[in-house]
Amino acid sequence: MKRILIMGLPGSGKTMLATALQAKLNAVWFNADTVRKQFNDWDFSAEGRIRQSQRMRELCDLSRATYAIADFVCPLKEMREIFSADIVIWVDTIKQGRFENTNRAFIPPDKVDFHVTEQNAEHWAEVIAQHILSP
Repeated sequence: MKRILIMGLPGSGKTMLATALQAKLNAVWFNADTVRKQFNDWDFSAEGRIRQSQRMRELCDLSRATYAIADFVCPLKEMREIFSADIVIWVDTIKQGRFENTNRAFIPPDKVDFHVTEQNAEHWAEVIAQHILSP
């Protein structure tokens, strides 16, 4: 199983990319807002964010799917370490999201597998899927 993290600020296009990539990889997909709603956990403190990262990893692992996509902001280094993605996609298409506390908390990742800089979900999903599926 490969855990795929699609991260970026709110409004950057993570969910659009996740939707397109899910179809191309026949993957399971966990959206952060849907998961937060399911667990009624809207805590955006550092502790709440870390808990969400742990939860997203557990859901991916429990799915036992070949590919599990998690789309969430993942602003903290610690969150990215906890999630432990096999593939990291940073959707870096906006400079600020709609939540000031998230903008302040967001630490750009040091290492990514794909750095998406334009909102073109279909294009990027095709590029990323081809790379992942190539032998």
